[in-house]
Amino acid sequence: MSIAAWYCVRSKVKQEHVAAGSLRQVPGVEVFAPRLRFRRPTRRGPVWFVEALFPGYLFARFDWERQVKAVQYAHGAMGVVQFGSKPAVVPDAVVNELRREVGEQELRVVVREVGVGDEVQVTAGPLAGLLVVVQQLLPARERVKVLLDFLGRRVEAEVAVTELTTEWKHPLQTG
Repeated sequence: MSIAAWYCVRSKVKQEHVAAGSLRQVPGVEVFAPRLRFRRPTRRGPVWFVEALFPGYLFARFDWERQVKAVQYAHGAMGVVQFGSKPAVVPDAVVNELRREVGEQELRVVVREVGVGDEVQVTAGPLAGLLVVVQQLLPARERVKVLLDFLGRRVEAEVAVTELTTEWKHPLQTG
């Protein structure tokens, strides 16, 4: 008799949520599909996005001998990660730690705040496209005071926080 363990399941591209939903319908299969929610600059201004913490992968706890076929052929899934003929077992401690970090909703919100001294780009309004330096946070009005070079002079201006962006990096990217 085999015992249920955590395995890493590959999903179709951008289909982690589909595979997770399908696997949740299989009796006896526990699923963990952590996601990130973050703001990314667009032409329309900053927009909230949700992406898988591990793009193309999720975790499923199941009995290998009895349920591997149901897991491999679930809608949105592309198989279980294996090394040769051995499935890659994920230790319980790893999944438990990820759960503690991400939370019960399997969603971690990543907020990248603008701080004093940050060099940012204005994305909208009459100053759109200019690089400016944040001088002061005005949180009550959700605005910041910025310093910019204009016609050879340093000028202060107020700009809405929603009209600013830093150089965008994925929330997991370091450096």
